[in-house]
Amino acid sequence: MKVKRDQEFLDKVEELSGQSVNACIRCGTCSAGCPFVKDMDVLPERIFKKIVLGDKEGILEKNTMWICAACFTCSVRCPRDIDIAKIMEAVRQIVLREDIDMVDLDHIENLEELPQLAVVGCFRKETA
Repeated sequence: MKVKRDQEFLDKVEELSGQSVNACIRCGTCSAGCPFVKDMDVLPERIFKKIVLGDKEGILEKNTMWICAACFTCSVRCPRDIDIAKIMEAVRQIVLREDIDMVDLDHIENLEELPQLAVVGCFRKETA
């Protein structure tokens, strides 16, 4: 299956984040240090590859940018000094600006038992 390249998506991510996604050498240091990588369906460096390839639809199907806690562990450890958390936030902003709802709380049986931090984090990510 051939993926339609979306250069506009790459440009928008770089504009919002102020980072060069092409500078990533996909070394895996960001994934190795991430405390939440076990919950991500795609590693951060693979998200960057999808951004460079312009695979916008492939990125929007993934949960990686929503799992990112913006703890900056990846950004601090990056050998290319890329602020990875800013790139993840830029992708979230693009999704939110397109009004694509990625939060689904219907499957949670006891919403009252959900940690407050999860609710606050979700609220932060939902406000532009």
